[in-house]
Amino acid sequence: MSTIPTTLKDNLTLSILSKAEAGGYGILSQSCYDAQSAIALVRAAERLRSPAILQLFPITLMYGGGPFLQFCLTVSHSASVPIAVHLDHATDEEHLELAIGLAEKGIKFDSIMVDASHAETDEENIAIAKPWVERAIKAGVAVEVELGRLEGGEAGLRMIEGAKMTEPGKAEEFMEGTGALILAPSIGNLHGSYIQSGGPKFNQDILKALHDKFKGRIPLCLHGTDELPDELFKECIKNGVSKLNVNSWARDPYIASLSSSLSPPSPMPPTQNHISPNYPYHSKKPFPDAIEEATEVFAGVCERMMKVFGSVGKADE
Repeated sequence: MSTIPTTLKDNLTLSILSKAEAGGYGILSQSCYDAQSAIALVRAAERLRSPAILQLFPITLMYGGGPFLQFCLTVSHSASVPIAVHLDHATDEEHLELAIGLAEKGIKFDSIMVDASHAETDEENIAIAKPWVERAIKAGVAVEVELGRLEGGEAGLRMIEGAKMTEPGKAEEFMEGTGALILAPSIGNLHGSYIQSGGPKFNQDILKALHDKFKGRIPLCLHGTDELPDELFKECIKNGVSKLNVNSWARDPYIASLSSSLSPPSPMPPTQNHISPNYPYHSKKPFPDAIEEATEVFAGVCERMMKVFGSVGKADE
């Protein structure tokens, strides 16, 4: 696909990724689950003058609906640096209908992933994705699709078995068939831990071939980034990746901080209900202090990732 549809001429996700690809750096696309993590990502991006993408899972969208999406859009688009809002792994019809339906009402993601990678064939993947892609583009929402299949699952996503590596020779036909403008390839990456598989074993030749084919037209997105070493992130960016999805790197320390600060100073007596007015239940820290500390923990991880990805200061260029 060589031309961008009129409805996507000013699309923020595509603009951010296009500049990142041209500049040879990566964009942190950070999964956020609540208001605190969304605010943390924005803080990090503004402090380091880095573009970013605030990413939601479908389960979070289903929980918060349009009001939470509007909050994420407001906090991102009001920032002093470019921050887009993206929906990751929209697979089920109810998730796609909610996201695109909201877009048609004016509460729209900058981009969504229409994930039909569970399909048995590329042709089936295209057939499932294409109608949603067309509807999203009409509403001004850019779309990411996955060619091949990643194993694993996380955060309310269906578990996928049987990885299927992306075949670069099929990529042009696939992208033309779906009409999407962002590609998530399968290169040996997976959702979840790499420990049982003996560590990440990425096929960088696939990335190089895809980048040679799509440079300047189709940005590449890396999924499955848990536990990856910094040098592997940098290698993937060098070989053409511009969007890097990150989840547990920031989520887990954030949860640990919040849990530690709000846990009671001593175990609850088994005979007493913790909501009983007769039980003096107090957290270790005042709730606002605990929230602020956890927010900064999340922001700190985002800042580290932005430094690794080379995006620091790029918002001002």
